[in-house]
Amino acid sequence: MRVLIAEDERMLADSIAEGLRAEALAVDVAYDGDAALELLGVNDYDVFVLDRDLPVVHGDDVCRAVVESGADVRVLMLTAAATVRARVEGLGIGADDYLIKPFAFEELVARIHALGRRARPADPPTLERAGIRLDPARREAYRDGRYVHLARKEFGLLAELLRADGTVVSAERLLEKVWDEHTDPFTNTVRVTLMKLRRKLGDPPVIETVPGVGYRIK
Repeated sequence: MRVLIAEDERMLADSIAEGLRAEALAVDVAYDGDAALELLGVNDYDVFVLDRDLPVVHGDDVCRAVVESGADVRVLMLTAAATVRARVEGLGIGADDYLIKPFAFEELVARIHALGRRARPADPPTLERAGIRLDPARREAYRDGRYVHLARKEFGLLAELLRADGTVVSAERLLEKVWDEHTDPFTNTVRVTLMKLRRKLGDPPVIETVPGVGYRIK
């Protein structure tokens, strides 16, 4: 899942991003509304965590722009305003969910995952193919019943390949869904991570390279 955080309190924004990356999510950060709109214009996000009181372009206007654009992203609005009227206004603008500051990080994570499930067809409880079983909720992976310890990016790559259900996934798509905007688009990080993933999954190989196109699990 790829998440955009728009929050002008830099320490809070960076803290949220760090915590979400520890949850194996790809996270980008914007510190004002204009920067958020710029990122939304060039990247596809599953969930957008939006502070309502953003500078430069107000969060309400950012939310309206997202709705008008028809972007397939779920908006979680953050605000210090705790009144029912404020919550109703935020939802009326087009937010999909509303969380009041201060909040528990665990609740934020749960709400992001819930919105992510609504942003795409729901995953089954486990993803399975070619003897591989992946449990996204527990972040556990198995190959022919053998537990496989995976790093966060390896787990993310394997999940995207399993979701593709045998179809080819391009390196660009994997980079977009598993990494964040600071990753060099010309990097070989996808290839290197896949090499490590293949080694951990063992023989016989299950991840096939389709030259000039991408990767798939047979």
